[in-house]
Amino acid sequence: MANIPNIDELLKNDTAKGVALGLGVAIAGVAAIPAILSVGRPFARAALKSSLLLVEKGREAIAEMSEDLEDMMAEVKAELVADKSAFTAAEESMEEVIIENQAE
Repeated sequence: MANIPNIDELLKNDTAKGVALGLGVAIAGVAAIPAILSVGRPFARAALKSSLLLVEKGREAIAEMSEDLEDMMAEVKAELVADKSAFTAAEESMEEVIIENQAE
């Protein structure tokens, strides 16, 4: 018959202690999962709710910044068109002055 060690011998062995401890923690963890889920569910819901609100606020902020940027781009384009018109008018005036000076 096989020689089966008694409990006193097993408790002296570090490997046996580690295996026993690991099995105990695993069994306790599996038993605690329903309790953890029931307690953790409200916290998870609150975290998701906060995250969704944060994402929505971020979208609003980005939309506002985008609108402001589009407004600035339209203003700059209008300024460039006005500056180009002013530059063209000044250029034409300079050409007239040059032509008048050459004619004299």
